[in-house]
Amino acid sequence: MTNVAAVIVTYNRADKLGKVVENVLAQDRPADQVIIVDNASTDSTAEVLAAYEGRPTVTVERLSENTGGAGGFAHGMSLAYEQGADFVWIMDDDCYADSDALRTLLDGHARAEDSMGMRLPFACSVVRWTDGDICEMNNPEPTWDWGKLLARGEQSVLVNSCSFVSVMFPRWALTQFGLPLAEYFIWFDDQEYTRRLSKAGPGVQVLTSGVLHDLGVNRGVNFGDVNAGNMWKFEYGVRNEASYRWHHEDAFAALRFAQRLFSGLRGGGVPWPLRRRLARKWVEGIRFDPKPRFPRTVL
Repeated sequence: MTNVAAVIVTYNRADKLGKVVENVLAQDRPADQVIIVDNASTDSTAEVLAAYEGRPTVTVERLSENTGGAGGFAHGMSLAYEQGADFVWIMDDDCYADSDALRTLLDGHARAEDSMGMRLPFACSVVRWTDGDICEMNNPEPTWDWGKLLARGEQSVLVNSCSFVSVMFPRWALTQFGLPLAEYFIWFDDQEYTRRLSKAGPGVQVLTSGVLHDLGVNRGVNFGDVNAGNMWKFEYGVRNEASYRWHHEDAFAALRFAQRLFSGLRGGGVPWPLRRRLARKWVEGIRFDPKPRFPRTVL
């Protein structure tokens, strides 16, 4: 029987975490194990998670420091692998899964593999915002032949990369490609990882699998939005994407990213001190090249 582990990573979202967990536990095809990674939260997250202590299918991992979403997913996915999971289904702590999200991911992934005649390294859900529209931050990147499965009657499309808001990985992908780069901390860790896996073939977005992403504003990453309050996130994002473009694509891709970055900053009227900080982060990214770690093999 197929063993599926759900991995939820949380940090200081006690107000939303309970609903995320309950939606996972209420799946019409339940996960065989649910791993909740608490990234050293300082709010009432521990009280929320106390309600799940002792449940045989739930494991709560409390980390001693905040390792970011990237570190939390790497930790949880490694634990799921060590516990024998055949598939690992991951999500953030503000993602509310439809009751059939997991079942349709599994079914859609299996049908897509049969249709393509090959192994597919990941399957992701359609991510909606709170008003029911598509969530702009979580649109996957389609392949050039994205509609191939649609033409064959499947309710799935082929993608090169996706976000970590409801995506499922088969065990073999972790064995072959390792874990997300914990050193990224946040931002672009999902893009790097799913693009890495796409070396084995495309991923698939299953159009019948849905989740809701409870963001305050439905807006993708825009460099014109940089301000003193959110600067720390953009610093990680710029460093990580510059690193990926330079080390895993080429220098021209990194330079094109720099052009897009500074065009966005200029268009948004971002103050010059913040622009200079992000310029330094772009340079830092050229020197930043973490390597994948692999989960421990189960004997």
